[in-house]
Amino acid sequence: MAAVTIWNEYRHEREDDEVAAVYPDGIHTTLADALADEHTVRTATLEEPDHGLSDDVLESTDVLVWWGHEAHDEVDDEVVDRVQERVLAGMGLIALHSSHYAKIFKRLMGTSCSLQYREDGGTERLWVVDPGHRIADGLGESIDLPRSEMYGEPFDVPEPDRLVFVSWFEGGEVFRSGCCYRRGSGRIFYFRPGHETYPIYENEEIRRVLRNAVAWASPTDGSPRTFGQRE
Repeated sequence: MAAVTIWNEYRHEREDDEVAAVYPDGIHTTLADALADEHTVRTATLEEPDHGLSDDVLESTDVLVWWGHEAHDEVDDEVVDRVQERVLAGMGLIALHSSHYAKIFKRLMGTSCSLQYREDGGTERLWVVDPGHRIADGLGESIDLPRSEMYGEPFDVPEPDRLVFVSWFEGGEVFRSGCCYRRGSGRIFYFRPGHETYPIYENEEIRRVLRNAVAWASPTDGSPRTFGQRE
């Protein structure tokens, strides 16, 4: 069982009636509900002191789940530094949907993380292209999402260490939707599904992916890392 902190801007849900109708208590609450049976969960939001991500919170977090969209630039660089340090030390990070533009994800990738998109509510088929991966445990060969936002290639990120999911959209586009990375001792998973006006985080297969991803991204014991001059 991992100690999970779910971070959410919690901006759309308070300002947009359409979003509030889908996630009345906030996306972070729905994500917490998806994970609570298998992990210890707490939440943090943008408006809290330190955005809810103090040193104490991060030190006691095994995996940080991040959802952001319209307020990326409002995240304090000091908090980004703090999160980056913890990821390099072994904390897992799961970046969801539009968090490809989050400061922390762009920092860790070292690229623009840009892509193509279209908000049309079309069909998405999420293909499992690495069925032996821990994150794909218990899934079939694909997940069908009847309404979704299109993300399309090119996706300006480094080549993933492992690619677990590829999305196909009814417009013909494809997208690398489940990308695994390591930075320092930390594991990072980018997972594309999750637009704020579609109840994608209520989908039981998507919730299984999230639970699996937390288990995969949790810190593991390894040999100690030492730096500097050696006597």
